[in-house]
Amino acid sequence: MDALDLARWQFGVTTVYHFLFVPLTIGLGIFVAGLQTAWHRTGKEHYLKLTKFFGKLFLINFAMGVVTGIVQEFQFGMNWSEYSTFVGDVFGAPLAMEALLAFFMESTFLGLWIFGWERLPKKVHLACIWAAAIGSNLSAYFILAANAWMKHPVGYEVVDGKARMTDLWAVLTNSTAVAQVPHVIGSAFIVAGGFVLAVSGYWLLRTRAPMWRGAARAALVMTALAGVVVAGTGDMSARLMYEQQPMKLASAEGLERDTAGAAFSVVPGIEIPKLLSLLSDHDPDAVVQGTEDLQRRFEQQFGPGDYRPNQQVVFWSFRVMMGFGMATVGLSVLGLWLTRRRREFPGWLSRALLLALPLPLVAVISGWLLSEIGRQPWTVAGELLTASSVSPGVSLAEVATSLTIFTLLYGALAIAEVVLLARHVRKGVEEPAPTPAATERREPSLMY
Repeated sequence: MDALDLARWQFGVTTVYHFLFVPLTIGLGIFVAGLQTAWHRTGKEHYLKLTKFFGKLFLINFAMGVVTGIVQEFQFGMNWSEYSTFVGDVFGAPLAMEALLAFFMESTFLGLWIFGWERLPKKVHLACIWAAAIGSNLSAYFILAANAWMKHPVGYEVVDGKARMTDLWAVLTNSTAVAQVPHVIGSAFIVAGGFVLAVSGYWLLRTRAPMWRGAARAALVMTALAGVVVAGTGDMSARLMYEQQPMKLASAEGLERDTAGAAFSVVPGIEIPKLLSLLSDHDPDAVVQGTEDLQRRFEQQFGPGDYRPNQQVVFWSFRVMMGFGMATVGLSVLGLWLTRRRREFPGWLSRALLLALPLPLVAVISGWLLSEIGRQPWTVAGELLTASSVSPGVSLAEVATSLTIFTLLYGALAIAEVVLLARHVRKGVEEPAPTPAATERREPSLMY
């Protein structure tokens, strides 16, 4: 094992850990904004209680996401300086827009929302949480656009060994980004929906309060609708993978040779004839390229080397992503059917909702592994190899030290996150402060 291997492990560990918070922040912010909108429109007290309850969970998760996300940028300079040098002129624009526009919008309006309870007019306060939630989604767009460029670089030229951006609009509207952004955001809504379902299921097992039934029903709807978006954009992604990243597609299916009418492998030994060709090019007889034939072509195009990713990881991460994601969406559809016409949640269904917490998280992490490991051995497809991206002069001991420190630190943060979330969930909703009889004006009170 050398410094390159450890640098990849370090970036993988910190990125996967950070990505645990990102989808929950994206989806939960919109959910909280929806709850507050319902309270604003109806005046029903239980919507206010749920807004404050899930709002605090949203803030805990947001804070952890910010802390863990900062480390990502430092690693570009510490372990991946050659990569940063090559992509800096292209990445600079979308990442600057994310920081100066999206994150600034998100954090500013979130602060106004936290401290604006009973200080800002209701409509202004409601607009603040919507602005913060939209900022979270806008932030995801810019970051995913930059990430999509690594898989399908467009709008650039290479000058003196560096990528120079020639068309910002082409980068932001990259076909890979157009498919990837709604796919990831849709997945984020499934994660957030699963989180709300698990929390609601926990409380439905303790109380039959209609408030929790309403929260669960709203999360079931959100999860089911997000599943439709993810399925549709997943089809778009499959077609783009067929055109732009054939090695990833072949590795995800374990296909070694170019095959016309390729079958889809559910698991080893179970195949659906011609389905892979149909999904890839909407043609059941389309030719899908295989890993061994692609390897031979890539050696002729790029020179000697192994251009195949870790095929076991890519193969199984694809199936875990699909299986766990479909299980979560299936649970939401089943829940909607069983609770139609205001029917109560059966006890077994309330227990099953607890599974909605880990299932989508495992699915999105598996999807991210498929996306990033499937691109290997490239950091920028066709332009920059991962082996050429690592910082020169960084020793194995230095990377091992930082990897150990980050792993221990992130482990401590994980414990803190779980403890804080669990403590707040067990505490439940807060009852509104009693209104003083002597005056109609309520004294200002902070949400937190």
